[in-house]
Amino acid sequence: MPAPTPTTGTLEVPGATLHYETRGSGPLLLLIPGGAADAGLYAGMADDLAAHRTVASYDPRGFSRSPLDGPLTDQRVDVWSDDARRLIELLSPDEPASVLGCSSGAVVALDLLARHPERLRRVVAHEPPLVEVLDDPAPHRRLFAGVRETLRADGVGPAMARFSEGLGGRPGERPAELPPEIQEMAARMHANLPVFLEHVLCPFTATVPDVAALRHAAAGRLVLAAGRDSREQEALYGPARRLAERVGGEFEEFPGGHVGPTEHPKEFAEQLLTLLG
Repeated sequence: MPAPTPTTGTLEVPGATLHYETRGSGPLLLLIPGGAADAGLYAGMADDLAAHRTVASYDPRGFSRSPLDGPLTDQRVDVWSDDARRLIELLSPDEPASVLGCSSGAVVALDLLARHPERLRRVVAHEPPLVEVLDDPAPHRRLFAGVRETLRADGVGPAMARFSEGLGGRPGERPAELPPEIQEMAARMHANLPVFLEHVLCPFTATVPDVAALRHAAAGRLVLAAGRDSREQEALYGPARRLAERVGGEFEEFPGGHVGPTEHPKEFAEQLLTLLG
């Protein structure tokens, strides 16, 4: 049987109009995409999750089908987390929601938890690249700034190659082919890459999380997560591990690497549901 088509909608927020998608019924689980991805990032596991929850995801402002009202500028974590809060208020006005955020989406999820813990039941933050919590963030700062400069000088392809190699990829290594469920997003994701590399990568990775607020909110609510295949990638695996230690949150390894939801969607969904309880 083909998977059911998600219900789509739009939400006007200050400065943008968000495209969102929902599936299933029950308590709300909001999936926040990361990188240049949009709601389609989670298509491979959304139906498995929707058997147990109302599952919602969306295109972040300025990406894909979520246009900005004005000119594109460097993006702010607090504005993106306010977008997520507004979606929760729309879709679950009377009950707290659970949240999964991956990569830059995990940065958003953590900011949302720090500022609005009362709206959240459980947060799983998968590989937030918050390098400022590491002992020596300087090499990572230089990498991200260099990626942005390469984008400006040479374009998306060389910038992504520098990004991959800087994170530990092998020169010339071909990216894994996207699973069939995710293929529909591929063209949109490619179109989003200049926005991500120019206006999201540096400001989001430079964010200093509110450790005190997270420590206060973490008990029973926060799971910091990383992929087993990311253990040698300090900028991706290290912040989750360090934050778990600093705020007293749980730490969990998930299957795959930084893009575990697309590499192992069924296994990822199963572990996520176990953690959500």
